[in-house]
Amino acid sequence: MGFIKYQHHMVDVWVREDLKGKHRENCLCYSCERFKPDERLNNCSIANALYENCVKHQVTTPVWECMHFREQRDS
Repeated sequence: MGFIKYQHHMVDVWVREDLKGKHRENCLCYSCERFKPDERLNNCSIANALYENCVKHQVTTPVWECMHFREQRDS
């Protein structure tokens, strides 16, 4: 397992090479009907708090478990 450094939002960050670019496919939020990242006022409060932490510390946080998850239904 190797690690690489790259620029993310104009900041140098480190990532495990095999996980680079895989946040969305590993994050439960992207399959949850409560997740509305373009509507912060209507977005999941947990997702908003995680986003604020990610911005503050320049990290990326995938969610694998959540008690409030609601699977998105195809329209």
